[in-house]
Amino acid sequence: MSIEVKVPQLPESVADATLVAWHKAPGDAVERDENLVDLETDKVVLEVPAPASGVLKEIRIKDGTTVTSGELLAILDEGGAAAKQGDGEKREKKAAKPDTEPRAASEDEPGKPKDDDEAESAAKDRSAARLSPSVRHLLEEHDIDPADIAGSGRDGRLTKADVMGFLEGGKVAPPKEQKQNRKEHKAGEARGPQPASAEPRHEERVAMTRLRARIAERMVQAQSEAAMLTSFNEVDLGEVMALRTRYKEPFEQAHGVRLGFMSFFVKAAIAALKQYPVVNASVENNDIIYHDYHDIGIAVSTERGLLVPILRDAGQMSFADVERGINEYAGKAREGTIGLDDLTGGTFTITNGGVFGSLMSTPILNPPQSAILGMHKIQERPMVIDGEIKARPMMYIALTYDHRIVDGREAVLFLVAIKETLEDPARLLIGI
Repeated sequence: MSIEVKVPQLPESVADATLVAWHKAPGDAVERDENLVDLETDKVVLEVPAPASGVLKEIRIKDGTTVTSGELLAILDEGGAAAKQGDGEKREKKAAKPDTEPRAASEDEPGKPKDDDEAESAAKDRSAARLSPSVRHLLEEHDIDPADIAGSGRDGRLTKADVMGFLEGGKVAPPKEQKQNRKEHKAGEARGPQPASAEPRHEERVAMTRLRARIAERMVQAQSEAAMLTSFNEVDLGEVMALRTRYKEPFEQAHGVRLGFMSFFVKAAIAALKQYPVVNASVENNDIIYHDYHDIGIAVSTERGLLVPILRDAGQMSFADVERGINEYAGKAREGTIGLDDLTGGTFTITNGGVFGSLMSTPILNPPQSAILGMHKIQERPMVIDGEIKARPMMYIALTYDHRIVDGREAVLFLVAIKETLEDPARLLIGI
């Protein structure tokens, strides 16, 4: 029986999606719930699973095509048999890596069954089906066999960090770089002899992903619609660092998650937002919308671009809940498995450029929010304390705010409130 594979119902805020890549070819056998194709929206990559086991009979939409909800993608023959062995071998040879080494005539005798090879191939197919789109793209780009890398994710799943660590270990020479070198060499031959000191020049034109285009659109929107202004302050994190060092191990043993700096900043920000609720508000036309809840967005950098998953009702969370939520969202964002609901909404955002070494920056608003807090690198600096110069672990913090509804007074006092809380974290326990 033929079954139609259609674009799933897209979220209300998403009008269409782009078909990124098919993972099966016509004639391939598929298992129920196995990922057939990736669809990229403005925010996330959606996987389209097989509705039943059978054979992929026909593909109707090609890679790179824009699709909408309910559009027909392919035809699946439920319970059908896979293509004949000869066709399968042709597809397998086409996808296989070219053999560059000479081979003796006695090797790989045609027609001789190889149970070990077939089992290994089946294992690779099962492993590939569990890869996230970003990991799969990275493996294909560098021509890496996923079986060569040990996965550190849930149930042994391969993550982007695993692949990057494998590459940084120098175990693989990126084919893309090799191809580029060959292109430059041919271009140099076409231009004729070049001076010995001349360096190769090349350009590469790459289309923006939907996510990158959406990020660009929202950033321009924020700059054109909001009256953005940034205020700065600096925080002595000595007390937070001492508290974290003192309770780091017992905290992890009790809650199964590490105690980081972000939970302190989330808690301090919520305390300050309660004092200055306009910083937690948003603008809609000529109205100011005040929120009596605190949905905190945590900016996460991924290969595809910046994502901002939301900690819902963060004001009701414990330190452990905050750390656990941040770790879970960061992992899902980098693996490409985060959902659209995880990125929707938010009343206030925190971004940490310090993890990349940023000493000071001016973050851009995340519309329609009215403010965003920027964290930066912790750096020891000489500070005057009680008339003496001492080295203290200092961090610059920045608040970019919409001056249409937030006055400079509220912005400055908001940063002062965060500073006072972090320099005396006991305030979080007694609510002052």
